Amino acid sequence: MASRAQPPPPPRLAHLRPRLHAAPLFSPPRAPPCRAGRSRLLSALPSPSPSPPSRSQRVSTVPPLDREPSPAPAPSPSPSPEHQPRGNPALAAEIARLTAARSRLRAARTLGDKLRALDAEPRVAAFFGEDSSRGVLGALEPCEVLLLKCLVAAGQEHVLGDELDWYGGGGDHHEHHHRNGASGGSALREALYSLASLVGNWSSEGVMGGEKGSGEMEVLQKLLKFLGDIEEFYDCIGGIIGYQIMALELLSASKNRMHRPNKDKFVDFHVPSGLNLLEDREYASQAALWGIEGLPELGEIYPIGGAGDRLGLVDSDTGESLPAALLPYCGRSLLEGLIRDLQAREFLHFKIFGDQCITPVAIMTSSVKNNHEHIITICEKLDWFGRGRDNFRLFEQPLVPVVNAEDGKWLISKSLFPVGKPGGHGAIWKLAYDRGIFQWLQQRGRKGATVRQVSNVVAATDLTMMALAGIGLRCNKKLGFASCERRPGATEGVNVLIEKQNLEGLWSYGITCIEYTEFEKYGIPEPTVTTGSSQASYPANTNILYVDLQAVEEVGSRKNASCLPGMVLNLKKAVSYVDHLGFECSAAGGRLECTMQNIADNFMNTYNYKCSKGIESELDTFIVYNERKRVTSSAKKKPKSEDRSLHQTPEGSLLDIMRNAHDLLSKCSIDVPMVKDNSEYLHSGPPFLIFLHPALGPFWDIMRQKFVGGSVSKGSELQIEVAEFLWKDVELDGSLIILADNIMGSTKKNKNGEQMLHYGARCGRCRLQNVKIVNEGINWISPSNVYWKHDVERSESVKIILHGNAEFEAKDVVLKGNHVFEVPDGQRMCIIQDRSGFVVKLDPISEELMDSGTWHWKYTVDGAHVKLNMVEL
Repeated sequence: MASRAQPPPPPRLAHLRPRLHAAPLFSPPRAPPCRAGRSRLLSALPSPSPSPPSRSQRVSTVPPLDREPSPAPAPSPSPSPEHQPRGNPALAAEIARLTAARSRLRAARTLGDKLRALDAEPRVAAFFGEDSSRGVLGALEPCEVLLLKCLVAAGQEHVLGDELDWYGGGGDHHEHHHRNGASGGSALREALYSLASLVGNWSSEGVMGGEKGSGEMEVLQKLLKFLGDIEEFYDCIGGIIGYQIMALELLSASKNRMHRPNKDKFVDFHVPSGLNLLEDREYASQAALWGIEGLPELGEIYPIGGAGDRLGLVDSDTGESLPAALLPYCGRSLLEGLIRDLQAREFLHFKIFGDQCITPVAIMTSSVKNNHEHIITICEKLDWFGRGRDNFRLFEQPLVPVVNAEDGKWLISKSLFPVGKPGGHGAIWKLAYDRGIFQWLQQRGRKGATVRQVSNVVAATDLTMMALAGIGLRCNKKLGFASCERRPGATEGVNVLIEKQNLEGLWSYGITCIEYTEFEKYGIPEPTVTTGSSQASYPANTNILYVDLQAVEEVGSRKNASCLPGMVLNLKKAVSYVDHLGFECSAAGGRLECTMQNIADNFMNTYNYKCSKGIESELDTFIVYNERKRVTSSAKKKPKSEDRSLHQTPEGSLLDIMRNAHDLLSKCSIDVPMVKDNSEYLHSGPPFLIFLHPALGPFWDIMRQKFVGGSVSKGSELQIEVAEFLWKDVELDGSLIILADNIMGSTKKNKNGEQMLHYGARCGRCRLQNVKIVNEGINWISPSNVYWKHDVERSESVKIILHGNAEFEAKDVVLKGNHVFEVPDGQRMCIIQDRSGFVVKLDPISEELMDSGTWHWKYTVDGAHVKLNMVEL
């Protein structure tokens, strides 16, 4: 393990000085230069900028670091393909043509110069003719014309197709479409020119007359917006043409398995060392406390713009395909689960330090499956989770074209519109810079941020995220990874310590990631067995990150490809889409994807000497380890009948949550059944269902002080939705459900009329001591049970419902059969045993105790741990 020479903690972590500008709630694109009602239009292409630092792919025989043996060295990750040898003559010629065109566009300084440079392209001239100022092109804004000409210059004129041929161009148009080339352009050109008279009929509001013309012009406007988004977002590599160049270079490399010349003497990979949260519990607890203490300096970033196609989630009423963030998991959407975990950490900060802390949340969405609109709907429906809409920023990720794996042509849909998919979560850094997200976070005094994906339902378990953030804040790191052991067969990358020497003799070191799609290229072996040690082989990349905001902002602001880290063209999965004739199609293809974790490649540390073991403690990047089920378990795909592992499915992740519940409660002297192998689930379901609100901790050391003794029998169900809680010597055989309106506090309206959550105010409370609960519980043979949704049929249960600041107490009592105890706001209910069974006593809470309650847990820091004491009032 790497040495740790950490400074002593200061009394409290200081705020950063606020920045000057705040981004609006739904951070818009930069203002378009063209008139309202038209598509967003591009700004001028960037001037030439230096290429990002390239990486070597050759492996030297120079001895590796002085450390334990690691898997075989491999070429360095995330190579820039810009200078790869091109073995395919056709692809090589097209890349050369496009590269020259991009150079001419970059040399042009004005929009007019750029249009003239495009008109000089033979492909553009052949398609649009010599006079492109008449017809539709003459009616469009110059920057819109530029988009269409860039599309044709990029070799994608088939996208325009025969959709605009209203007068039945016949077979010639279909031949043109299938040729995907410049020939046949004259027929389409005539169709474009025929739009001129209709364009003249636009009303002052910009609506084109004629039902059919209006619909087809709407298609054109959608295409222009799509192209404008690409031109704007990929301006750092040359816009539409630059996107196509990079796609073809990566396609060429995949076909020929050839790589660019080496620019380093030596490259090697090692297993990175870092804090193991299981082995060094004292330091782990201290690091997690640093994270909770530093919460006012942390933001939260969620990349949730993915399509989630593998889940196959649809609206049961409308049949609409839904994004992954809406998956109804354990009684709530995945997005709600993220905020629930965050609020649990804020509640812990309040209980320790007495401060109300509301963390600003930045969410990257996309338009796929109406993701952006769905996320807004959830937030509005839940009153922005009692946090205020000003504490959220949603910024939309552009869709990018999918290219055919054979020739790099863009796939098109039935509407003759390019098949678009999100361009990977690595877009988040540039997009966040473009939309002012980093300024917005820093304006609120935030120094760093934690990043997690919506499908990972265990990321916030116990200490992992806060220990990661605590080390990042306290030790001034630029980026940190939370990692664990790899699971055989999982589609996940690995974290590595990269060591390389350049031609000038300087040595560079950093912890980074290699994606699973690149394993074969870099010689990363698949794990064959689970060893139980996180660091026995290359560990799993989980995409749980800590980032320093100023460091990632600097990368996102760059005007070259380094602001789009880890660029890959993933061709391993077939792409399904509906073609221009309305047929379901599947084709080998992919789109440019960048990976957010590979921003670490920009944070290498350089030395003029070769370093020895333990260098990790000096680097700007770092890593922490925990056991896998406390770090990553994803609900990202439907289970397949032939796959009994249930990996990355809602069913499999539910079982990991149950395993965590077993591990936690077993350490509290509570007897809980073991959770067997996942294959058992397929015919018997889980052995129990236990759902504990994270505000009960979220650190397990805290939760273990609220649960002491007792048992949970096989087939039982336990759900606790209250933070102020005590379980002492409780025996559960059946279902126990405890629900509170005010789990962590109550809401009050702010000056804007928004409901804001105030931690600790008028909480519900529940204490169970020496209680035995016996009922029929869940009907485990019901075919309607969906356990991972927590949607089950019950025969009997004990349900406790706490309204407002209601309190419930049961001591030395046996509860048999079906019972519902509903406690009104401002009341305290006690269950007392008598000879006939039990009696219910209901008393009002005195006015002076309405906020604090008749009892509460007092949290105090004792060294590296949090101690709880019950205070009776």
